[in-house]
Amino acid sequence: MLWRKWVTVCLSSGLAFASAATLAQDIVFGQSVALTGPASELGREMRLGAQIFFDKVNAEGGVKGKRIVLRTLDDGYEANRAAENTRKLVNDGDVHAFFGYVGTPTSLPSIAIATEARIPFFGAFTGAQGLREPFNRYVFNVRASYFDETELLVKQLVAEGVRSIAVFHQNDSYGQAGLAGVTRALQSRNMQVFATATVERNSNDVSRAVAVMLERKPEAVIMVSTYGSCAEFIKQTKARGLVTRYANVSFVGTKSLVKALGEDGRGVMISQVMPSPWAQRYPWVQEYQRLIKAKGEEPSYTSLEGFLAARIAVDALRRGGDVSREAFVRALEGMREMSLDGFRFDFGPTDHNALQFVELTVIGRDGKIHY
Repeated sequence: MLWRKWVTVCLSSGLAFASAATLAQDIVFGQSVALTGPASELGREMRLGAQIFFDKVNAEGGVKGKRIVLRTLDDGYEANRAAENTRKLVNDGDVHAFFGYVGTPTSLPSIAIATEARIPFFGAFTGAQGLREPFNRYVFNVRASYFDETELLVKQLVAEGVRSIAVFHQNDSYGQAGLAGVTRALQSRNMQVFATATVERNSNDVSRAVAVMLERKPEAVIMVSTYGSCAEFIKQTKARGLVTRYANVSFVGTKSLVKALGEDGRGVMISQVMPSPWAQRYPWVQEYQRLIKAKGEEPSYTSLEGFLAARIAVDALRRGGDVSREAFVRALEGMREMSLDGFRFDFGPTDHNALQFVELTVIGRDGKIHY
């Protein structure tokens, strides 16, 4: 009996060692995004774009002989669930870096956990200043900030002669980040926010916000929320006779917004922090187009962002002297004045913000994005 118990223990230990050896062959990126709920398309698209590139790299032998694994957990776009997911990923013990989180309210509490564990937090799908200030050695942003986006939106609207600009925003840290950007851009022009109205996260109940805007009648409304609530807000205000310019920041989810709006989308402006996923200007975007088509999916700005973040992450892994978290940080900080087929980005030891690229797009009468 004792002999049998000893054999069982040895076999179990052997399985444990085998499992550890298997994990050692992987480079694990941990991710928490919404895979369910009203913002789920954002999480799915961000993951999709990264995964198609990681799959390509793995098919070619991985990085330094190691396979890249994207371990994704669903947070439903809720802060508490994202924090729980992040703690779980830390406790897994094998996460090389956190990658491609989606959202400000989900990223901010997760960053605190990641920083305490000294695990890099890379390429989140948010432009909030809370990920940029104060400087954090473990946080790296690929996309431009909401300050960058709202500055360009306000600049365009003012150039068109608009003088009363309102803000419809999510009632959380994301919405506040966007509102701060609009306020900043207006104040630099000796203007102020004309009116504000909010919607709760993961809700499409915009009735109060609609009532506010119908009463105030702004010449333009900059929206800082997700595709569901923004589409509902636009549809309801249009149906009730509001004549205004509608503008969104990139987080809205362009592909899903266009689909949700239908004919009501004509003329809606969206700031973008990625080049067009349909254009042929950059070879890396063409590669993305081939891979996304092979997957049977349609291109989108969100999945293109996931793809670009994955490309930069893999480049950093290859540049690092060894496959460790600290080597990843050092490699990213060493990526100065980089060019990806002419698309320029820049990290540094004291600047972890790769891009300031922003351009404006408009939904045309054909339901397509014009840029």
